[in-house]
Amino acid sequence: MKTHVEFRSDKFPPYDGEQEDEINPRRWGRRLAEFLANGLRREGFEVSEPDLEDWGVAISVTNDRFPLWIGCGNHEEYADGFLCFIEPHTPVVRRWFREIDTVERVAALQAAMHRVLSADPSIRDIRWWTHDEFDSQAADPSDARPAGE
Repeated sequence: MKTHVEFRSDKFPPYDGEQEDEINPRRWGRRLAEFLANGLRREGFEVSEPDLEDWGVAISVTNDRFPLWIGCGNHEEYADGFLCFIEPHTPVVRRWFREIDTVERVAALQAAMHRVLSADPSIRDIRWWTHDEFDSQAADPSDARPAGE
């Protein structure tokens, strides 16, 4: 499953003090998380207000069958780089001694995220990865498209 997306944009600079007082140094992503949360609401998803973490910003997505959330933050590869990832990133999770298929719900969220990001002309170089591809940085750049395309 394609659950990690990186892209570039000048639209999401840190808020004053975000890097020093709210998140760890050189980390930010609150503007991006707010933008994505609003876009996902327009796409029909019920999402929480962004929560600041030490690594970036998390957005919880309402989902009865399993915990579902998105992590957002800057990506140090580029000064204007950002990364978002969907959790869970696996096709199956275990809950109360049973396996739950995550593919359909995660794919729907991934497709909605792609529509939100692609609709803004200030967002460029959108590239989707699986968790393993991102971790190994061995992905083929030509394979940067949403699941199902």
